[in-house]
Amino acid sequence: MKNIDLKYYLASGLFCVIVFLFWLLGFPQAMNYQEQNQLFLFTNDYFWNDMRIAGGLADYISEFIVQFYYVPWLGALLLALMFVILQQLTWKLMKQHSDTYFPLSFLPALFMLWHMGDINTLLSFPVATILTMLAAYVARSMHRGFDLLIVPLLYWLVGPTVWIYVLLRCIEKGLKSFWAMAYLVGIQGLAYYALLEQWPRDMVITGLNYYRIPMQTPMLQIVAPLSIVAVVAISRWIKSRMILTVISQATVIATASMAITDGYDSEMYELLKQDELVRKERWTEIIERAEKEQVQNAFSSQCVNLALAMTEQLPGRMFQFYQSGTDALLMPMVRDNTSNLPTAEAFFHLGMVNESLRYMFDIQQSILNFKKSGRYTKRIAECYLINGNYAVASKHLSVLGQSLFYRSWAKEAATYLNRDDKMNTHPKWGKLRQLRYKEQFLYNYNEKDKMLGLLFTNNQQNRMALFYFMGQMLLDGNVQGFTQYMQWVQQYGGFTQMPAGYADAMKCIQAQGNLPGSEYANYVQRMMKEHEK
Repeated sequence: MKNIDLKYYLASGLFCVIVFLFWLLGFPQAMNYQEQNQLFLFTNDYFWNDMRIAGGLADYISEFIVQFYYVPWLGALLLALMFVILQQLTWKLMKQHSDTYFPLSFLPALFMLWHMGDINTLLSFPVATILTMLAAYVARSMHRGFDLLIVPLLYWLVGPTVWIYVLLRCIEKGLKSFWAMAYLVGIQGLAYYALLEQWPRDMVITGLNYYRIPMQTPMLQIVAPLSIVAVVAISRWIKSRMILTVISQATVIATASMAITDGYDSEMYELLKQDELVRKERWTEIIERAEKEQVQNAFSSQCVNLALAMTEQLPGRMFQFYQSGTDALLMPMVRDNTSNLPTAEAFFHLGMVNESLRYMFDIQQSILNFKKSGRYTKRIAECYLINGNYAVASKHLSVLGQSLFYRSWAKEAATYLNRDDKMNTHPKWGKLRQLRYKEQFLYNYNEKDKMLGLLFTNNQQNRMALFYFMGQMLLDGNVQGFTQYMQWVQQYGGFTQMPAGYADAMKCIQAQGNLPGSEYANYVQRMMKEHEK
């Protein structure tokens, strides 16, 4: 028996290592995405704001854990431990009936791993599931009357995953516990009409913070908890048979395969990877990844173009990579929490500080579960500091000061408040103060080429603005303007000879687009075909 238990523990340990490496090496960008869409604060208000709704404790614990995603290896370790706890609790709930189907104890964890491939799945769901299973395990020897107290309490602490508890109790205690199902329905109805009337009924039933997009419940959010009930029921009612053992092993292997192949869309995660690299300013790595394979959409084009500009390769290599169209450098405002991130970052590095501020603010307000963001708040504070709006910057820095991983940065940034002399000598902020516009005017996206040209004329050392200005005219097909302002490139670009990309574009213009092998000609022809459609 001891040898069998050791084998089981070794299997769980191996599972822990695999899950750790899965997140750390395979999908660190997923952790980056989740971390940048919340800002955990060590304040009483933050705690009670979570606890005011059903599932609040699960939300609070999950948000506490997600903040550690800021350090990838630490976030991956915490996730691995969570998945092993889920697997071990499943096994303990099964083992009290039968120790035959150990492989099936991995099934709920694998379904949860599959479900978390959806970037809108919040960690609150697996946390709530674990807390519910823990309650069911502790209550296994309790009288049925214990459920009168624990069911409503558990519902408010973890949310609708309390159904797992009720169903497991029905398996444990038999038909006499089926009253708990009607009891839970009544509790949810009472909560909706008396305490949560401002929330849609469907969200009260399925979970307020299990999924980032309101009014949506993915199928795996139902399948994952039901799999827990199913494997415990199998261990309770089905006796040991060789064929069932083989089927259980095959089921686990098939689920693991589908979780990885179907749960994690390669293109979406490549875009998240590019966003992570932009955030960390790892420009060379962005270019290297795009050289191997590039996702063909505007988000990817912006990330790659920004990386090319920051490494001063944009004039020479821009059209070696996929260009989505006129929005390949800067996108118009899109009301979601991701699409405009590379545009906001490009604005910031260009010196268009006010536009970066506006985009970052709108991106933060577009987080669907109403959370703030450490990344976005940090950038907003930087913009206010650069603009010399120290009073508002101080408010954002004080918020960051109540977090764990942004506290030291906020403390250092606070030393620049009301210190223009110190700000002007800062290697980044001081430079951006010099690059930003000298006059105020309304930004017009449809005339972004003019905005970029004006930005360059304000400070002719802003070579990035020059590169974006020339690149935008090529994207727009403004060949007359491009030809006219080539003198700026010659005078201020700092090149000993014309960049290869600009030379190719000039040849294409002179050949009226009929230039086989030309990178810019290929772009023009593709745009013409798309326009005809």
